[in-house]
Amino acid sequence: MTWLDMRNRVGTGAIAGAAVTVVAAGAIVFALVGRGSDASAQSSLTVNLPPPASDRVYASPVARGRPIVVIDAGHGGRDPGATSVSGQVREKELTLILAQALRDELVKRGRVRVAMTRDDDRYLALDDRAAVARRLNAAMFVSIHIDSAPNPLARGASVYSLSDVASDAEAAQLAARENGDFAGAQGHGTVETMLADLAMRSQMSASADLASRLVNKAAGRVELRPNPHRFAAFHVLRRADAPAVLFEAGYLSNADDELVLRNPADRSKMVLALAQAIEADVASHSRR
Repeated sequence: MTWLDMRNRVGTGAIAGAAVTVVAAGAIVFALVGRGSDASAQSSLTVNLPPPASDRVYASPVARGRPIVVIDAGHGGRDPGATSVSGQVREKELTLILAQALRDELVKRGRVRVAMTRDDDRYLALDDRAAVARRLNAAMFVSIHIDSAPNPLARGASVYSLSDVASDAEAAQLAARENGDFAGAQGHGTVETMLADLAMRSQMSASADLASRLVNKAAGRVELRPNPHRFAAFHVLRRADAPAVLFEAGYLSNADDELVLRNPADRSKMVLALAQAIEADVASHSRR
């Protein structure tokens, strides 16, 4: 129901006297308080909200039952991410273009099924993004971002996997920016925590393997920064409960990278390398 539908149903006067009393999952409940002599009269109206993220699965008919890969287009909505050096494009727009192109390539190839955390310009919290992978029991989570740096000469793609200790200061700073308010504090000492730590170590190892495959497939086809595989404590990767990487497609603060990222032919090379690495990684786990 739209705001206009709600106003027409209950009347403009009633909406003017409404107070939001409860915010429930997927709905807002309004308490409508009457005016004048009948001020004690109350009724409620529930307005359904769209889900924060979609669990829609994209797949060709031949991919029925195959593993699900979740593609996360970074930023979105009120969070635009980085702005290009030209000022003409924002990170949230290019990450969505790349994510949609990767989805279409994977669906066309038919070796995996695909879900997306967002397929439009909307804001999602980190936990909402990771929750898509958990709900779908995904085999993999790939978050797509584009970097920015004070040094305009910095350029090239990089791949980040999950680790409690950052590979370098820049990786730690990137994780801190992307994590926002999440400090990443973990409990210690209980049996449950120790078992969770073992599972997390396995997830980190699988994520590092995926990152290595992405780098190998991209080498020679995509401009890579020096030492392109890096790692840090990214909250969205930790919460995905699956092998997960964060792919930085380049630097919007670099004029050459901006041209590459805005060029469909160059983006297609990047997308193909990502698709092949994803399929190779899924296949390697399927054979175990």
